[in-house]
This record gives sequence, C-alpha cells and structure tokens, in this order.
Amino acid sequence: MNLQRYRPWFYAAAVYNLVWGSVNVLFPEWIFQRIGIPPPEYLPLWQVVGMFVLVYAPAYWWAGRYPERHPHLILIGLAGKILGPIGFVWSVGQGQLPLAFGWIILTNDLIWWPSFMLYVRDVARERGLVNLLRGE
Repeated sequence: MNLQRYRPWFYAAAVYNLVWGSVNVLFPEWIFQRIGIPPPEYLPLWQVVGMFVLVYAPAYWWAGRYPERHPHLILIGLAGKILGPIGFVWSVGQGQLPLAFGWIILTNDLIWWPSFMLYVRDVARERGLVNLLRGE
C-alpha cells in the first residue's frame, strides 16, 4: 500500500500545529478576538491548549517523513481530533462554550478527519487493526 500519498497532509498538519500552537501560546487572546468571544478567565489554561497542539507538530512531521513507520502518532492525533469535537458538542450543550468556538474545532480537528482516517484505515488493512493498536 502506498502510504506516501499522505505525506503532504502530515506535513501540512505539522505546519498548522506549529503556527496555531505558537500563536496561542504567545498571543492567547488573539483567537478569541477573531471569533468575537471574550477570552476565558484563566487565559494561561488556553496557552496550555496551545502548547498541546504545538507539541504534535514534530510528530506529524515525523509521520510525513516516514508514514510507514509512525502510524501510532497519527492514531493518537486522530483520537484527539475525534475527542475534541465530542467535548465541544458536550460543552455547547452544557452552555459552557459558545457555538462560535466551533470555528476552532473545524480548523483544528474536522478538516483533518478524512486524511487521518483514510491513513489509519489503510495501515489497519495492511498490518491488521490489532497490530496497529499494539504499535506494530
């Protein structure tokens, strides 16, 4: 199976995470100003979110360089990209986040679903789902 076709997606995810994470660590109010909602009371926690996104950048870069070697990194990233929207929907339903926050979910998570899911599917077909989940 040709996993090389996913390289541009993983490189793009690496660059995106580098930029988005850096902006939110260095300028934590910026994104809230752009989507028109007040920043959270505990802005340093938002900077931690930026840091989490930032630390995925090298993982995605490594996966881009060697997509056959690092499916576990993409599987972890995909888990976050699935759990993030679930948490968002829950928080909106509880009145803890405004719907405008969905723009962040769209760009951080949803746009990456097709490439990450297809990659995981292809690796699971090639190696077997159990082997993928065991990191083999």
